[in-house]
Amino acid sequence: MSIVCKVVETKKDLKAFIDFPHDLYKDDKNYVPEIYIGQRSMFDKKSYPYYKHGDACLFLVYRDKTIVGRIAAIHHPLYNEYHSSNAGFFGFFDCINDVGVAGILLEKARQYSLKKGYTTLMGPTNHTTNETAGMLIDGFDSPPMIMMTYNFPYYVDLMEKNGLQKEMDLLAYYVTPQKVEKKSLALSDAINARLKTKGIVVRKISVHAIEKDAAMFEEIYNNAWEKNWGFVPFTHEEFVYLKNDLVRIIQPDFVYVAEKNNKPVGFMICIPNMNEILIHNKRGRLLPWGIFRLWFGKSKIKTIRVLAMGVIEGYRKQGIEAVFMSNVIKEALKHNITGAEASWILENNTEMNQSLLNAGANVYKTYRIYSQSLV
Repeated sequence: MSIVCKVVETKKDLKAFIDFPHDLYKDDKNYVPEIYIGQRSMFDKKSYPYYKHGDACLFLVYRDKTIVGRIAAIHHPLYNEYHSSNAGFFGFFDCINDVGVAGILLEKARQYSLKKGYTTLMGPTNHTTNETAGMLIDGFDSPPMIMMTYNFPYYVDLMEKNGLQKEMDLLAYYVTPQKVEKKSLALSDAINARLKTKGIVVRKISVHAIEKDAAMFEEIYNNAWEKNWGFVPFTHEEFVYLKNDLVRIIQPDFVYVAEKNNKPVGFMICIPNMNEILIHNKRGRLLPWGIFRLWFGKSKIKTIRVLAMGVIEGYRKQGIEAVFMSNVIKEALKHNITGAEASWILENNTEMNQSLLNAGANVYKTYRIYSQSLV
């Protein structure tokens, strides 16, 4: 029995790297494939914005010519500059239930990081915390929401037996709009009225000016999250890339902005859970029929994900966040939405965790970032 680890170098290798999870999870009813064309573009070093400031090396492990694992070793200098740290990263980790195979993959990430001069290995992040991040450690009984990760329960064992430890947990909350107490909604109405007396207006984004409204979120995001663990500011190119993806699927009824004298001070973005459709497309190909499933299935989606909510310093703890959540819940009831996920929330973000609990949400999935010293 021969085991070989090789670097992804050719288009054929990349296709195999992208397709491996489809084979690994083929019998898992909760697995949702990433769209192939989107994954392929993520590894295009000429056009994907991440590669203007970072890099990654992809590896595949073969056992007797059959792929049994994959990993990306990630070089993210902007993270280290921002946090004055010295960490290499790994991501896009998938593996059979074999501690030895996982060890080979992780060792490739360690060696790559050491060659870059890093003293710590962290992950999984795909490629950064501004994209998908974290390893699912509980909540395996349902599919992931859009832009969230999924893995087998045994992955936790693969990490721990290879010497990695918890760095930070990321929480996903779930709330059923129909169960939110009416008095909570009434209270947010009173808060909204009080905000207006201060000149703060909370409104939906304009369906006729989605591009313009979306553009204002870049500055708010980079200001609102600047002190959070793991945060790295979006580059302008990264933000534009993400914005162009999101404007294709967002519904203005679920995207809000708070303004003071026409200056944006906060926003909340909820997106339809396209995974309700993608789960039926097991290999991530849109052609020939997948594109029609997406187009015609969007109106039937019954769950949403709170992708991001932020308020800049100086406007927090005034109730803007509560009004955001209340408005989304009211719209969810109008649109017959049956559930909403808010994710991910740092476990140490006490204020946001308490706000979600007060709104009637409960933690239903936990994702973990691991770390390991390399010295």
